[in-house]
Amino acid sequence: MEPTNIRLTIPDSVDPTALMGPADALLRRIEEKSEAMICVRGNQVSVTGPAGAVAEATTVFSRLIGLVESGETPSVADVDLIVGQVAHGAGRMERSGDDVVLTYRGRAVRPKTPGQRRYIEAIRANTITFGVGPAGTGKTYLAMAMAVAALKRREVGRIVLARPVVEAGESLGYLPGTLEEKLDPYVRPLYDALFDLTGRERGNELIEQGVIEIAPLAFMRGRTFNDAFVILDEAQNTTPEQMKMFLTRLGFHSRFVVTGDASQRDVRGANGLEQARRVLGGVEDVAFVSLDRNDIVRHSLVARIVDAYNEAEAAERQARARGREQ
Repeated sequence: MEPTNIRLTIPDSVDPTALMGPADALLRRIEEKSEAMICVRGNQVSVTGPAGAVAEATTVFSRLIGLVESGETPSVADVDLIVGQVAHGAGRMERSGDDVVLTYRGRAVRPKTPGQRRYIEAIRANTITFGVGPAGTGKTYLAMAMAVAALKRREVGRIVLARPVVEAGESLGYLPGTLEEKLDPYVRPLYDALFDLTGRERGNELIEQGVIEIAPLAFMRGRTFNDAFVILDEAQNTTPEQMKMFLTRLGFHSRFVVTGDASQRDVRGANGLEQARRVLGGVEDVAFVSLDRNDIVRHSLVARIVDAYNEAEAAERQARARGREQ
């Protein structure tokens, strides 16, 4: 079979250095990930090889050109994400006009996948939003970015962060210190996202001023959150009673975001996140957004790990079903 050849012309508005990366790092990454041969001469990109590989490599270059035209400076991580999306038939990376917030370093936080765009739009349009999906899909980080953006725009007066105090498969025993110090290991992922957006010094100032509050889920009963952006993380580890208690803390001029990954549960018994989906699925102003492996924006290996575990779990379910039939 004759190899397929496609030529792309880099627009004059696109900086070839930004497109190919420093020392052609992005070009080399695409070549590593593709079976096609890629040759760049001037503003011409020639892609040769099997039809499927050529089509995928061409799509990757087209999307990179779009990123550079919109003012982005793509990274190797962006290339890995685009290659993974193209290989699995996912939609375009989301870019222009979707700025959520600027980090303290001046970097724009934007949804990078169609699923993340749906998640952001749901948070904007609904009072309560549930973001459910595997690790690496940006559930917590984007929720934190939306909270910081709302605080900067003075849409809310404070941010409240909550998490179930549950260890991942092992007991840490009794921790020393104040309540905040005891909770610190559990809410560290929320701090990491906050400090990446605001800077550590500014983030600590907001915490000291009470503008950002860490609220233990166990001590929420009786409280009402007005004028607040409230994030409940790791909600797959809540009980139905805890979830109902949390959701009924909603006050005026507030917004709730609940995030969770049903595949990473650390407690047994009834699941508050699953029950909430069943009970509230048709309630107005409550949105459920499901993210999947196509929305993973961490290292490309994370998506493959998620796939491997999903396949193993599916095989186990089939084996159990066959065992019951026999």
